[in-house]
Amino acid sequence: MNNLQLTATDIRLGIIEAVFGAKSGHPGGALSSADILACLYFNELNIDPKNPKMENRDRFVLSKGHSCPGLYSALAQRGYFSKDLLKTFRHTDSILQGHPDMKYIPGVDMSSGSLGQGFSCACGMALSAKISGKDYRTYTLVGDGESQEGQIWESIMFAAHYKLDNLCMIIDNNGLQIDGKVSDVMNTMPYDTKLKAFGWHVIEIDGHNYDEILNAFKEARETKGQPTAIIAKTIKGKGVSFMENQAGWHGKAPNEEQYLQAKSELEAYKKSLEGGNN
Repeated sequence: MNNLQLTATDIRLGIIEAVFGAKSGHPGGALSSADILACLYFNELNIDPKNPKMENRDRFVLSKGHSCPGLYSALAQRGYFSKDLLKTFRHTDSILQGHPDMKYIPGVDMSSGSLGQGFSCACGMALSAKISGKDYRTYTLVGDGESQEGQIWESIMFAAHYKLDNLCMIIDNNGLQIDGKVSDVMNTMPYDTKLKAFGWHVIEIDGHNYDEILNAFKEARETKGQPTAIIAKTIKGKGVSFMENQAGWHGKAPNEEQYLQAKSELEAYKKSLEGGNN
């Protein structure tokens, strides 16, 4: 698991680099999902960075597209493009826009940003695989604030109706959105009973525990006849002390002092992990 922890830490460093370079962006939800992204891109997904459009590749859709610094950092770490591009995030003429764009960014399977729509597209991808007799799987990361969208629940109903057992939804359940606590803005809980009532297989995990993440993906692959939802309890801003569990860091870039502190904390953690490998 140490290698995945190192990878997730590198993803977090890339997130901080990107958002600081842009002087804007959404670090909180990107940081909360870094461990999940590390497990997806370095263990779970059947993908090839040298052949991004491989026909039978597994698909991933970042439905909460504003958290794209995490996706971009994961793609860079996986070798889809140079890590140096992260510093161009949101810059004029950069391919790394403020939301994922499948036309320009290698490894991005669906443009997303309008909340709810990415998940709907993921359901369509999964159904397409069924109709076409393809065996690729589709994974999608949904925000807990995003799940307030009615379109999410229409798609949940759709996926269960068509028995999309090749679809895996991960809910980044960090409990916070731009306006504060999800439970205060518009409570979406309890996910488990709601999803089960819609006909989904449900797994609840600690979204920062690698054994639980990997075991959940395995269970999802082995589940037949219904789609799987992984409810991942996470910490917004995970890995950066002053960002953790702070709704204010949903969509705000660090200043230079904060950037240096965040980078220092993550590099110190990375060094401790590397020391454990010796």
